Amino acid sequence: MDPQALARAQEWLNSELDPSDRREIERLLAEDPEALEEAFYRELEFGTGGLRGIMRLGSNGINRYTLGLATQGLATYLASVFSEPKLRVAIAFDSRNNSASLAQSVAEVLAANGVQVYLAEELRPTPWLSFAVRRMNAHAGIVLTASHNPKEYNGYKVYWSDGGQLVPPHDQALLEQVRSTRLEDVRWSGGTGSVLPLGAELDEAYLQALQTVRWSDAGKRDLRIVFTPLHGTSITLLPQALERSGFTQVELVEAQAQPDGNFPTVHSPNPEEPAALAMAVEQAQKSNADLVVGCDPDSDRVGLAVPKPDGSWVLLNGNETAAVLVDYVLAQHLAAGTLPNHPFVARTIVTTPLLDAIAARYGVAVEVCLTGFKWIAQLIERYQGKKQFLVGGEESYGYLIGDFVRDKDAVSAAVVLAEAAAWHKAQGRSFYEQLQLLYAEHGIYREKLVSVTRQGRAGAEAIAASMRRFREAPMRQIAGIEVAALSDYKTQTRTNYGTGLSEPLDLPASDVLQWHMSNGDVLTARPSGTEPKIKFYFCAVGAGGEDRLSAYANEFSQA
Repeated sequence: MDPQALARAQEWLNSELDPSDRREIERLLAEDPEALEEAFYRELEFGTGGLRGIMRLGSNGINRYTLGLATQGLATYLASVFSEPKLRVAIAFDSRNNSASLAQSVAEVLAANGVQVYLAEELRPTPWLSFAVRRMNAHAGIVLTASHNPKEYNGYKVYWSDGGQLVPPHDQALLEQVRSTRLEDVRWSGGTGSVLPLGAELDEAYLQALQTVRWSDAGKRDLRIVFTPLHGTSITLLPQALERSGFTQVELVEAQAQPDGNFPTVHSPNPEEPAALAMAVEQAQKSNADLVVGCDPDSDRVGLAVPKPDGSWVLLNGNETAAVLVDYVLAQHLAAGTLPNHPFVARTIVTTPLLDAIAARYGVAVEVCLTGFKWIAQLIERYQGKKQFLVGGEESYGYLIGDFVRDKDAVSAAVVLAEAAAWHKAQGRSFYEQLQLLYAEHGIYREKLVSVTRQGRAGAEAIAASMRRFREAPMRQIAGIEVAALSDYKTQTRTNYGTGLSEPLDLPASDVLQWHMSNGDVLTARPSGTEPKIKFYFCAVGAGGEDRLSAYANEFSQA
């Protein structure tokens, strides 16, 4: 057995554990060393979406002990950064199994450390928590969620005082603090802090803030929407938000309306996957609807399905939705004369460059950042008073309009996307037809994502080995097409193969490789920060893109 795993297990047994948890670790130690090693071979680390893992005992799982360690580390770190005598932290949780009880446990640890805690009375969307941090003038925020992961997962996202997720230097500094914290250091109860509820008052403030990203009422009463919360938190706010915005024909997928951490009607509650929205699309076809809206369990991602002119339905990918969204927001600002001085759009390095072309059409700059919405939040904070953020997005179905929230927000995005659909319908075209018009104006962009799952410790090692091979033996040709340049975000350099010269990349280091093809296509390899996957992103520009996407996918799928 891995000696580090054994040492961690023994450390846990020497700490204060619930009797049933102690017995289970002792059983694994005696009867199932393989399972014990999987549970303790590593400690969970903060990725692009915070702390996330399978709900199970051990340092490699989401449980009250690992979250207690993280929370004790957070309390200690906050006390070292802020000089105020009373620290404030807001907490929310989603519909996943154990989220409510884990949130309560986290709140108790913070209170035991003298922190004033604001705890959501009921499940609420992740963007609501980001809004709450700013509204309550909190020093940090926490949300218990595993986003769109399968039902076995849960997670712990930490937000800083600006309402955005942790970025350098705080992410690594907190990680080091958590690593130096032992189970016996965790203050589980008592202390001078208190836990106060957050509920209806914050709901109202958030819903009122949504009115600041409202431009037109054209076509809203005629637009027919089918909405599914996929057993998640969007049911708590999105129906009200749509109604307040003027939509009167919203059908709920009743079988998926009840929050349920088992997600009984879907294999995976991920609106990126056609199967997750199949029930909603079937209902939309029967109702002759114009739009299907589906949100993931913590309501930070939104997927759209729309009808094509031939009557068939298509699930748009995140890049396609982002293109129509960005164009609509910028067009409305231009028409209203509200484009500010120095506006900007934000996208990540794996999001379609079509957004650059659209923004240029309106004379708006584009800022490009690493994958993960925390980097977009960082841009918003960095440019306060210098540049004005208008809209941004990432290919993984996350969008943000305005800056009152500092994370991707499915609730506000769904409302604005529905408004865009209604406005275009009033002009005589569908959402899908507007996307085709954007292609006609700016060129055709096709994108594809291939995710290769590698479970457990062996999987993590296999993913690391794949990235190592790509670096040690750089590909100069992919699917018969020459590679013009390679960007290695880990070394923060871009190498031009034509000139042999390298130049620095002005982004934080990250384990990402990006191939810039001679024909303008862009291919990216990136280990996921939240799932046991390596992800390959392909963007093909111009004619023949679909065929090239398939060729790229075939070449990388065995990596």
